[in-house]
Amino acid sequence: MILVDTHTHLYAEEFDNDRDQMIANAIDSGIQKFYLPNIDTSSIEPMKQLVQKYPANCFAMMGLHPCSVNEKVEQELATIERLLFTEKYVAVGEIGIDLYWDKTFVEQQKQAFRTQINWAIELKLPISIHCRNAFDEIYEIMCEFCEPNKDNALKGIFHCFSGNAEQAKKVIELGFFLGIGGVLTFKNSGLDKVLKEIELEKIVLETDSPYLAPVPHRGKRNESSYIRIIAEKVAEVKNCSLQHVAEITTKNAQLIFGI
Repeated sequence: MILVDTHTHLYAEEFDNDRDQMIANAIDSGIQKFYLPNIDTSSIEPMKQLVQKYPANCFAMMGLHPCSVNEKVEQELATIERLLFTEKYVAVGEIGIDLYWDKTFVEQQKQAFRTQINWAIELKLPISIHCRNAFDEIYEIMCEFCEPNKDNALKGIFHCFSGNAEQAKKVIELGFFLGIGGVLTFKNSGLDKVLKEIELEKIVLETDSPYLAPVPHRGKRNESSYIRIIAEKVAEVKNCSLQHVAEITTKNAQLIFGI
């Protein structure tokens, strides 16, 4: 059985003491591929070093996280653009809008999102979308580039989806996949009810490690090996086998990233 973690920050400092062992544990658990979203210019080198060390398992994205959008956004985007157009990456990400922590640079977040979407379209790359307290804002921008139920050029993953069924269907109608992670295991998240209305063919699995660890590890450091816990919960909600979940979600990841 092969599983894929479509969104994990394995290069983060939280793994500095045991990164190799943690990756080995994940591979032993059947997780064969790890997709690494970038945060900003400070995370580029650690991410690239990890890809160089595990070229058959780790695959890098390039993008500017909305929480890193500030007064230096143009400088950050210039570096992101140069790397995207001169090196090989599997996606543009992690990009989007985050209105949970700080709304100071909301207009700059929107513009950075649009700019990076344009790069993805030009390079024919998928995008990984970060959305927190900003679904309406993100959906409005995505509709500038995509039409519901059309064969759009823009594809990708709505990372860490935790919205309602109506929002899920809107995302799917634009041709995007839902990234399902540890939130699914949270008792009152309601994501299990949403997932019952969504086909397996429209989701991928992710951890967002070291964040958002699933139950029974909630509140602790998340790890890629916990993808199996998430997959087991998906199988329970969808009333199917773990093997079936693994097969479909791994195929979905291959469709998105081409790997």
